[in-house]
Amino acid sequence: MRQLQLFSVLQTLGFVFWSSLPLIGLVFWVGSGLVGDRILNRTYSHKKYLQADTQLTRQIMKKVVAIEVEVIPAQGISLVNVKTNHSPLKTMKFEFSITNPNQLEANISRELGLSRERVSELIRYQGLEKSVGLHQK
Repeated sequence: MRQLQLFSVLQTLGFVFWSSLPLIGLVFWVGSGLVGDRILNRTYSHKKYLQADTQLTRQIMKKVVAIEVEVIPAQGISLVNVKTNHSPLKTMKFEFSITNPNQLEANISRELGLSRERVSELIRYQGLEKSVGLHQK
């Protein structure tokens, strides 16, 4: 009879409920640890590799809209702005230590991967006089 009274007192205190909580917590802790270890120890074989952006460069060069060149003869440099219609890259800026238009066009065509004729069509000069022999469009 004494055991029944003790059991009824423990029930009123919620002993069964409170004693099961640590056991449930322990089960979740061990279970999540096992699942985490299994996931983290898996081999990861991903077939896609990072490639050089050569394809992106070729796509950009096909979409060149204008080439603006500002020649600064006093400093012996040329500042080149290349405008594209490629959405992530609208403009590219270059600086060449060349002021001769023929050499400059050759370097720009080599840098952009465009033909020399295409560069001549797109190029606009600033800071050079017409007496230098440039065609201004």
